[in-house]
Amino acid sequence: MSSVAQIKIPATYMRGGTSKGVFFNLTELPEAAQKPGEARDKLLLRVIGSPDPYQKQIDGMGGATSSTSKTVILSKSQSPEHDVDYLFGQVSIDKPFVDWSGNCGNLSAAVGPFAVSNGLVDPARIPENGVVEVRIWQVNIEKTIVAKVPITNGEVQETGDFELDGVTFPAAEVPVAFMDPADGEGAIFPTGNLVDDLEVPGVGTLKATMINAGIPTVFVNAEDVGYTGAELQEAINGDLDALTRFETIRAYGALKMGLISDVAEAANRQHTPKVAFVAPPKSYTASSGKDVNAEDVDLLVRALSMGKLHHAMMGTAAVAIGAAAAIEGTLVNLAAGGGKRHAVTFGHPSGSLQVGAEASLIEGRWNIDQAVMSRSARVLMEGAVRVPGDSF
Repeated sequence: MSSVAQIKIPATYMRGGTSKGVFFNLTELPEAAQKPGEARDKLLLRVIGSPDPYQKQIDGMGGATSSTSKTVILSKSQSPEHDVDYLFGQVSIDKPFVDWSGNCGNLSAAVGPFAVSNGLVDPARIPENGVVEVRIWQVNIEKTIVAKVPITNGEVQETGDFELDGVTFPAAEVPVAFMDPADGEGAIFPTGNLVDDLEVPGVGTLKATMINAGIPTVFVNAEDVGYTGAELQEAINGDLDALTRFETIRAYGALKMGLISDVAEAANRQHTPKVAFVAPPKSYTASSGKDVNAEDVDLLVRALSMGKLHHAMMGTAAVAIGAAAAIEGTLVNLAAGGGKRHAVTFGHPSGSLQVGAEASLIEGRWNIDQAVMSRSARVLMEGAVRVPGDSF
């Protein structure tokens, strides 16, 4: 019988928004995993417990959902304009790969607190009591995020009375601003249109708003795909045919957006784009049993992540929602009643969320200055994770 000793790697298990993941300081990773490549990917897969054909991630830190199969690597920023460099890895549950193509908006709220607590922010900038602005360089998408981290008695304040639908307990509020969230290398609308006719084999031709703000997202009307917009997870995730249709929509949306050159490539790009469906306000009961009243929201949005309906809303998709709502004529804006908007409150499976965004049309091109939302974050456990020494 062969035996391989386990190794210990310093790590922190954190909740950020409605997600949680394993956080690492880059310099504390094994040397082979301090740079991108196969060794790093294999290590993170083993930490999370993937690939798992049972899709439970029992032998790892993952929680068997896209919201809990996440990893973060942080380091002091190479840029003088930023405090910390933030690299996000979305770990596939049942396949042997880590998707580095996008950001996690929810875990972005935990980056600032981690950076402060782990010496990645200049101590001279941290007040004894008050708020410190942590300027984050999001490495995956090359964008700036600014998190306002509350400080009490010189330490990160984690407890408080801020409530976030999708999170059981209240905590301290962490406002997060996503600066210029559109793709810097291309248009916010890759096709050049606010609304496209998206031809999807086996599904039909759908009206779609395809936007690249926060994260590439394909929005369609709920009624066009047979839904009301008030569905909870079991209505979608328990229907294999529905999941297959949404994945097909996502794949052909990715092709139309120029994110892939062949529709088959979508299978290896599970994290992006997202696909979501929107509808006008409607009263429903959230997954917690809480009533969401039509008069309290501007629209309903349901989004899929890594092939399943999300239990709440991805933070980056919330940025896309806010950006699209701010631009008159998109499907998101129309579902919210149309007109000029600076903020929108949308209903999701766990409740509701408000996101603000400022849009401007400059020389015929739409720009989003920033999108802002409040989240919360908390350390769940810290110390070290263990993996077999031959894992990477």
